[in-house]
Amino acid sequence: MTTIADRLANAQHRIEQAAQISSRNVDEIQLLAVSKTKPNSDIVAAYAAGQRRFGENYVQEGESKVNALKQSCPEIEWHFIGPLQSNKTRIIACHFDWMHTVSREKIASRLNEQRPKEMSPLNICIQINISGETSKSGTTPEALKSLANRIDQMPNLTLRGLMAIPTATLNKKLQRDEFQQLQALYLELKSLYPQVDTLSMGMSNDLEQAIEQGSTMVRIGSAIFGEREKR
Repeated sequence: MTTIADRLANAQHRIEQAAQISSRNVDEIQLLAVSKTKPNSDIVAAYAAGQRRFGENYVQEGESKVNALKQSCPEIEWHFIGPLQSNKTRIIACHFDWMHTVSREKIASRLNEQRPKEMSPLNICIQINISGETSKSGTTPEALKSLANRIDQMPNLTLRGLMAIPTATLNKKLQRDEFQQLQALYLELKSLYPQVDTLSMGMSNDLEQAIEQGSTMVRIGSAIFGEREKR
């Protein structure tokens, strides 16, 4: 029987192979284990195998896991990677280390105001809707600079980079084009803000392509924890 530790090792091996093929340093690429809808026991198993970064998509579920695992898994770095309504920003501000899906100044402002002063600044990735699909969240490439400038002025937030969910497609050219556009936006942002170091793109099915185009963080869920039940 394949264990979570086995699948985690396999995901890491895929990252190492992709980095080697792309002539990149594997240390530049972080694995974010996406544990949404999975039980705490799965997170504990991945933690025991050495994984420290975990991503959650749902606010209440994420808050519950942060509180439940605070003692047994104290070194977890919690990333929120799902959509966020403005009336739930306080939970993210008080419980998470990273927020990947900021696309509006209103959300950023609330996170900044609600971040406890005794906590380090909340790490922020701006979500880009690179495909232009109306069903997807994210700001437009044209609005990126303005939003980044506002976030950079907020003392309780640290702008770290970009996040995106490109088109789910078997068309490798379209996929590559979108990844390349994201990389160009990331490099431009990085030239303006020296603390920017994160390009969060690539998932279980396309991590190799994402790494080839400069991803520094791949979000892997099903390849580690298995397929999810529909909510």
